[in-house]
Amino acid sequence: MKYLIAGLGNVGGEYTETRHNIGFKVLDALSRASDVLFSTQRYGDIAEVKHRGRTLILLKPNTFMNLSGKAVNYWMQQEKIHVSRLLVVTDDLALPFGKQRLRMKGSDGGHNGLKNINAILGRQDYARLRIGVGGDFPKGGQVAYVLGEWTPEERETLDERIEIAADTVKSFAAIGGPQTMTHFNKK
Repeated sequence: MKYLIAGLGNVGGEYTETRHNIGFKVLDALSRASDVLFSTQRYGDIAEVKHRGRTLILLKPNTFMNLSGKAVNYWMQQEKIHVSRLLVVTDDLALPFGKQRLRMKGSDGGHNGLKNINAILGRQDYARLRIGVGGDFPKGGQVAYVLGEWTPEERETLDERIEIAADTVKSFAAIGGPQTMTHFNKK
């Protein structure tokens, strides 16, 4: 059984360590743990990871955050993956740093990457793992904040938070969304 795990972020070295790229970081952790490398293909970097008899197609779109839907839709069609086996990993300003929330459907919550995926797919009933990056920015400073780099304090626990998110992704594929939500949304 195949799953599409789309980690959202922006391509380019200047974005690598920004809060907006946490989706890429989670997928990088999954590929490293399985000793698998990404290859550049149409609309993104792709890696294939095996976990408990499932195949996880890891997608880091190269379409930039606000056009992520094009890549997600293409790879769902290419790999014949049903929307019930799609998981989008993204940052969330409404959650405190390090907290995460897995949901099986929902709105875009003001996130432009999710907004584009919703528009391209024409639906909102797909799983998303939102990872909190905090919201400590002045009014009107949202863009600078998400495109800003992690603070030294955040860096101290960032790797641990990314590993928990990677475990959440594997659990989603292995045991499904509802059980994974019960276990991991508390962490």
